[in-house]
Amino acid sequence: MKKFKVISGIIIVTMILSLSNPIFAGNEQRAGSSGASELLINPWARSSGLGNANIANIMGVEGMGLNVAGLAFTKKTELIFTNTQWLLGSGVIINSGGFSTKVGEAGALGISIMNINWGEIEITTDALPEGGIGRYSPTFSVIGLSYAREFSNSIYGGLTLKVINESIFNVGASGAALDAGIQYVTGVGKDKAGNRNRDNLRFGITMQNVGTTMKYTGDGMSYMGWSTNGTSMTVEHRSQEFELPSLIRIGFSYKMRLFGVVNENEEVDAKHFLTLMGSFTSNSFTKDQYHFGLEYEFNNILFLRGGYMYEDGINTVNTQTALTGPTAGMSLQVPINKENKSVLAIDYSYRFTNPFNGIHTFGVRVTL
Repeated sequence: MKKFKVISGIIIVTMILSLSNPIFAGNEQRAGSSGASELLINPWARSSGLGNANIANIMGVEGMGLNVAGLAFTKKTELIFTNTQWLLGSGVIINSGGFSTKVGEAGALGISIMNINWGEIEITTDALPEGGIGRYSPTFSVIGLSYAREFSNSIYGGLTLKVINESIFNVGASGAALDAGIQYVTGVGKDKAGNRNRDNLRFGITMQNVGTTMKYTGDGMSYMGWSTNGTSMTVEHRSQEFELPSLIRIGFSYKMRLFGVVNENEEVDAKHFLTLMGSFTSNSFTKDQYHFGLEYEFNNILFLRGGYMYEDGINTVNTQTALTGPTAGMSLQVPINKENKSVLAIDYSYRFTNPFNGIHTFGVRVTL
């Protein structure tokens, strides 16, 4: 069993390192040349409120969005639903759901779904440019299947297979992508009881969106034409293939106890914690990004979060993103059984943007 754990860990590390070279080869001059940009959207409330800085300490279902290794920290079962008002005023709504469950003694299995609702759009043609023949709703969806496990007391790793689909009523494209991630818990700062959940210093690395190219096909790519002798024929436009927005993230976190007392068993009873987080994202098709986050925790009930995402030129006319940097969020969770191991939580985050009126994300989370 120990050999299996070591070999599995080596395989994941090798995959990340072997695929890192082509990912780091990207630069900002390639911006706009990839597709499936919905893969860059974080639909989860807690991690988005931290500005995507929690690569090293993300846990549970939300790990499938930033670092799948965090899925291994699923205690038993976790279920999350979120609703995101994307760029408020644009009419775009993102609905997401995720489920994870413990598998065996050290593994966890999860599934996530993200669906983007663009609203209804009038159907127009060359003959009817004003429409009047119906409406359609574009469908963008990402479905992920993940597995993560604890390889040792310090190393956690996982993989995610994602299926991407984009379609309107007569044109569509689909593809597949792979994510891999690792979290390393150093053991620095354990409390006197040796509680691993309070290990202070953590590191994480993840590779995301490495997969197939995509190409649009369907009846919408063809039209009725005429040959030189007057014969009608169907002419098809060929769509150019496009790549997925692959990236690598590297991060750390440090959790500190703000206030606490030592009980009769010489264990620390604490209610106030503060976690510092930072991460770096190397994008293949756009500018690199730096993420910083701060989270205050009170008695495992109230969580207040703030973050900042920076990239070159983010607050200038040359910016390549609608995000302006700052993020904020909070969570309120209450126990639903006497042992306090199962909780019901409400999560919220806000991301500042220009233009539009920001991004609101609301979530409901049940942890058993």
